[in-house]
Amino acid sequence: MSHWIQLTRQHPSAVLLFVQLLGIVVYPFLGEQPVGRAAFSTFALIVLVIAVMAIRMTPALSWVAATIGVPVTVLTILEASMPGNEGVALWSAILHAVFYFYTAYALIRYMFSDDVVTTDEVFATGATFTVVAWAFAYVYAATQIIWPDSFTAAVDADSARNWTEMLFLSVTTLTSTGLSDIVPIQPQARSFVMLEQIAGMLYLALVVARIIALLSARAARKTTRDESAVIEASTWEPPANEPIAKQVAEDPGRDV
Repeated sequence: MSHWIQLTRQHPSAVLLFVQLLGIVVYPFLGEQPVGRAAFSTFALIVLVIAVMAIRMTPALSWVAATIGVPVTVLTILEASMPGNEGVALWSAILHAVFYFYTAYALIRYMFSDDVVTTDEVFATGATFTVVAWAFAYVYAATQIIWPDSFTAAVDADSARNWTEMLFLSVTTLTSTGLSDIVPIQPQARSFVMLEQIAGMLYLALVVARIIALLSARAARKTTRDESAVIEASTWEPPANEPIAKQVAEDPGRDV
């Protein structure tokens, strides 16, 4: 058990990425029944705890995460116990979105904090992407409550979209896949979808620029070391032989 705890502390971003990917697979099996909602809410709490752990490993301020995380946890429990309350669902979606956007910000700061890429920073690249997708899914959930009929779909076009559909829309938008079976039809919903499209493009450019910068810095350091070695080798001179008279003076009995 202690081994797993140590791994979690060393690689919080990897655990966060794994849990979120697991959530994508697990949630469709939970259904929309109260028991399924409660199970998913419990699972969401685990994700939040891991997200806070990931934030604490970054230069971001931990108290900010705690300030946002505590009400999110309370609202998650309330949403599970009162699934039909739109007020609770709205504030839960809004604060979840804020929390995940802050987590994404903290992970980006973590990745850009130094010039050395660790294993956990590599996982943070993927975790940041999924965190942003989660955040926009909650934005869409809040949008649907504030502006009903914001989204339509190929199946049950007049029904409200569930969480799985919102997350599916978010991932396809962020990755620019655009399968178009769930479509924003209200202006506000389309605005948020366009913002996510821009965020996905900018994040990809950011990661590519980061990788290129690290490779360039590594190449520059290698070139500098090679040049220093060449200069040092070219300026090295073997020690000069001591004059014979000095050798004799120091050792009169020595044969010359």
